[in-house]
Amino acid sequence: MTPLDDAPSDTRYDTGIDAILITAEGAPDRFAAALAAVDGRIVARIGWQAPFALHATPQVVVVEAAGVDAAFLADHLPRIVARAAVLEAALVVALDADQIDAVSAATLGGGTTLLVDPGVADCVAAIVVAVERTRSPAGVFDTGRETDGMRLERLNTEVARIAEALARLTRAELAGDAPAAPIVGDRTTRYGAPPSLATPSAADVRRAIRARRLRDQFFGTALFEDPGWDMLLDLYAAELEQARVSVSSLCIAAAVAPTTALRWIARMTDTGLFERRPDMRDRRRAFMALSERASEAMRGYILATTGANLRIP
Repeated sequence: MTPLDDAPSDTRYDTGIDAILITAEGAPDRFAAALAAVDGRIVARIGWQAPFALHATPQVVVVEAAGVDAAFLADHLPRIVARAAVLEAALVVALDADQIDAVSAATLGGGTTLLVDPGVADCVAAIVVAVERTRSPAGVFDTGRETDGMRLERLNTEVARIAEALARLTRAELAGDAPAAPIVGDRTTRYGAPPSLATPSAADVRRAIRARRLRDQFFGTALFEDPGWDMLLDLYAAELEQARVSVSSLCIAAAVAPTTALRWIARMTDTGLFERRPDMRDRRRAFMALSERASEAMRGYILATTGANLRIP
């Protein structure tokens, strides 16, 4: 590791943004430009194989992964993630689109921000947000503002509530079709299970996904962006088909920019809706799946929707 010697008059020491930059020789210098733009300070510039110095105490660790071999990432990224956690520093990683699976296998979720093919402005925004996150709750922030995580949790609760209500309605309609009980007679205790509904169809879910993409052809892709729901539908269809979904494939299903998709995947993983499952045959890749809670919620919602003769939105 090579500490950078700054002049004593350098005012960047007072900005509060100290960063460790991990990069390979000849890699893009966008993180250095981003830190300079916010008057940040690179306390150390480290090669991929060099260890962290114990005296380095950054607010953020920025990693330039573009152009790095996938096998090399698999070997070294977990060490970087672990070290950033020990330092209690935010972690921001820039990567190429073809590195999504290799990078996310080691870094998805937690406090890591993944940027796919970012510009300097994207790096600036990610660094500032990451540093502010590490300073909470000491920093000043708007407690009334709803964050992405809070919104996801609220939406998940609302979907579960609607699914439960529709399921009760469907069971009531099924019960209404049954013969009426005799007016006079001995009461009996019934231990039988309620009528079972058919297993949701992957074809129905795929049709809903195709309808959503067809809508985009007429109204554009940016007007109705709903990556969380698009990914829930895709993972549930894959679960019914007993198929596995890579992180890069899930980013495509989200129908938004890869950086946005990765942010949503991380949020939904952190809130317990998604689970990351390593590929036992290739440690450079991980698969995404619904958690048990999310799977049950989706099953109840789809059954309730189809049982009430409603279309899956």
